[in-house]
Amino acid sequence: MTVPLRIGFIPLVDAAALIVAVDKGFAAAEGLEVELVREVSWSNVRDKLNIGLFDAAHLLAPVAIASSLGLGHVKVPIAAAFNLGINGNAITVSPALHAALMEEIDGDRFDPMATAKALAKVVAKRRKAGAEPLTFGMTFPFSTHNYQLRFWMAAAGVDPDEDVRLVVLPPPYMVDSLKNGHVDAFCVGAPWNSVAVDLGIGHILHFVADILVRAAEKVLAIRQTWADKNPDVVAALVRAAVKAAEFIEHPENRTEAAQILAQPERIGVDAEVIQRTLTGRLKISPDGTFRESGRYLLVGREGAGRPDPVQAAWLYAQMVRWGQTALTPDGVKTAMAVFRPDLYDAALGNRAPPEAPAAFGAFAGPAFDPADIRGHLEAFGVGRWKA
Repeated sequence: MTVPLRIGFIPLVDAAALIVAVDKGFAAAEGLEVELVREVSWSNVRDKLNIGLFDAAHLLAPVAIASSLGLGHVKVPIAAAFNLGINGNAITVSPALHAALMEEIDGDRFDPMATAKALAKVVAKRRKAGAEPLTFGMTFPFSTHNYQLRFWMAAAGVDPDEDVRLVVLPPPYMVDSLKNGHVDAFCVGAPWNSVAVDLGIGHILHFVADILVRAAEKVLAIRQTWADKNPDVVAALVRAAVKAAEFIEHPENRTEAAQILAQPERIGVDAEVIQRTLTGRLKISPDGTFRESGRYLLVGREGAGRPDPVQAAWLYAQMVRWGQTALTPDGVKTAMAVFRPDLYDAALGNRAPPEAPAAFGAFAGPAFDPADIRGHLEAFGVGRWKA
């Protein structure tokens, strides 16, 4: 007997474990008959998961937390049983903004503090000249992209709510928005940064791994009530995702994985672009400059698939810092409870535990301690948080 499931996803490379689990037969081997439904916007994915049109979803990690807290929409507790991706985002800027930043930069162009300080100078010059504020695209108010952009800018004193404009755009629309001049830059997941570079309309300024060492990006999200009623199905789905992630992370399989993801009904871009993402070697400028990072996107290696409640606490801290919610003991507890390593461990049974993850860290600011979020936030000069 097979269990039918409908699972929503956005065309991004960090949906890879989910897509490969279905298209390579790992889900079927676990007794699951999965229909993958491609969506354009995160609000669609969230709403269809919340009301039961989806049994599970590829979801922004902060959206799972916001849904559980009832922020920005109805309150629907979510369980994140598997991390679909660690890192994987990048900040891409227009040729004009790239030139302006390089003109002002003092230091290493790959140092986020150097580029943030250059941005502050560009912002000040534009204000003095009476120019419109720079516009940055991000994928959702409750998104890692939003928090990563803000974290980077604010480190050099740029106020993301006063000095620039942040606008919400679905990931597949980012490239056209940059091409049409609607935005000056964007932060989005792969492959859309690479697509902009290949079209000659953007430069990848930073891998988000430059800004945060290890950031939970997307999760396999399930309604808590559904997870409680269907523990065996949840376990089967996690096992299928783990096997798919292991397949993807083997270098000899990456060509095949990229071809699977490139299909029109999946991500729908050239397989070679996707393969760059999986190998962590990306073209960052239209002139053909490449850059490589072993931390660009972690799909399964280094224990990336196992949910880490400390990551959830950091994301909750960003919601507090930028005025999306108040800091409360119950809020911290609820946020951390969204990430479910217990469900991951139960699904894998007696398998050896994953490698210990790298320490959580950022390019600027104090070390993060989930037991002292207040102290962490008090160390920052820019924010919307009120003690």
